[in-house]
Amino acid sequence: MTLPTSIDRRSRRWHRLVGAALGVGLLGVTACGAAPTGSRVTLDYWLWESLQLPGYEKCADAFEAQHPDIEVRITQYGWGDYWKKLTAALVAGAGPDVFADHLTKYPGFVTRGVLLPLDELQATSDFDPSQFQEGLADLWVGPDGKQYGMPKDFDTIALFYDAKMLEEAGMTPADLDGLTWNPEDGGTFEDVIAHLSVDANGVRGDEPGFDPDNVVTYGLASSGSGGDGHGQTQWSWLAGAMGWTYTDTLVWAEEYNYDDPRVQAALGWLFGLVEKGFLASYEEIGEDPDPVKQLGSGTAAISPNGSWTISNYARLDGIELGVAGVPSGPVGHPVSMYNGLGDSISAQTEHPEEAAQFVAYLGSDECQVTVGREGVIFPARPAGTAAATEAFRAKGVDVSPFIELVENRHTVLFPVTDHPADVLSILEPALDSIYIGSSDASSLTQVNQEINALFDRPE
Repeated sequence: MTLPTSIDRRSRRWHRLVGAALGVGLLGVTACGAAPTGSRVTLDYWLWESLQLPGYEKCADAFEAQHPDIEVRITQYGWGDYWKKLTAALVAGAGPDVFADHLTKYPGFVTRGVLLPLDELQATSDFDPSQFQEGLADLWVGPDGKQYGMPKDFDTIALFYDAKMLEEAGMTPADLDGLTWNPEDGGTFEDVIAHLSVDANGVRGDEPGFDPDNVVTYGLASSGSGGDGHGQTQWSWLAGAMGWTYTDTLVWAEEYNYDDPRVQAALGWLFGLVEKGFLASYEEIGEDPDPVKQLGSGTAAISPNGSWTISNYARLDGIELGVAGVPSGPVGHPVSMYNGLGDSISAQTEHPEEAAQFVAYLGSDECQVTVGREGVIFPARPAGTAAATEAFRAKGVDVSPFIELVENRHTVLFPVTDHPADVLSILEPALDSIYIGSSDASSLTQVNQEINALFDRPE
């Protein structure tokens, strides 16, 4: 395939996307501070979510109209390829000027000096955290007190379901309102997922004769053990509802709390559902479980997931999609992990002030409302959140269960610490072992000691 050698702005973006899809090695072409076109400065911006690309294309167009001396080239890779290519590009000194950043990655970038503080660049020096949903900006403050990410969006967890499956079970969406949960008997939440579980003979999980070894529909969808992301979608909302928090301080902690009996009780209950036949086994879901497909195929009735997946569920054929809030726990109300992405500036950029101008625009009401109107994610600014809520409503999806958690401050923060990759490399096999059933949840006490020892080692 021959790609054009002389291309306009939109064609250049298409060229980058096609190159990514074909595995073409473009890193040398798209190095930070690529040669300006004429008198224009060219900035490279990378992100990983294809569904968000159209919104950010519109933002780039609007930004360029306001800054005719700056061109923005956008590259989008899938999640896995994104981090591999970004890491390789940064090591080679050929990374993007600006990129979408994640809290599991950003601490490592900060400690390695990969990011520029927004505070030290003119266009972002007046950054005001109060302009964003409460707490999001704090997640991007480094141990030196400087701001390393412009809040981009936020996410919380809720329960997706098919109203037609509820009807077949003699239930209505109202039966999912106000559910309660505890790790002893599962509360009304376990009652619901038991009733929605169905074996091959059509017997439900709360009826005599239910066969937990021959289930065709599980009450609860599975997305794995959660070891690759601190159980964000899998169990953070259960452990959080016990009053548990991940670390000893809100951000840049040096002590994890996986030895706490509350998180261990929550995990014991969740993975204990396998034996009851209400949750698929580790072996059955495989290495890449997809809770969206489980709901769409009817192999699961309730699918806990993050707000960033709303569009994926909304595209499912043959279901009547509904969204319910996660159940209230022993703390007396529902709790969700509160996570947020950010846009960061590479320390390798040859155009830091122009990059800061673009990042400032990405964090503006104008851009975030544009992105919100796409109905894909919840932008970090309230105006953007409101635009997204309206866009989802127009698609027939009530997203209030996600928003109410933030409005009521019923959230627990994603853990932001040093050694993020090392922490997850210890945690993932431990949680897999608990899910498989070869280890008890109490084994996390020893695991927690191993994790916390990371913070005692010399750099």
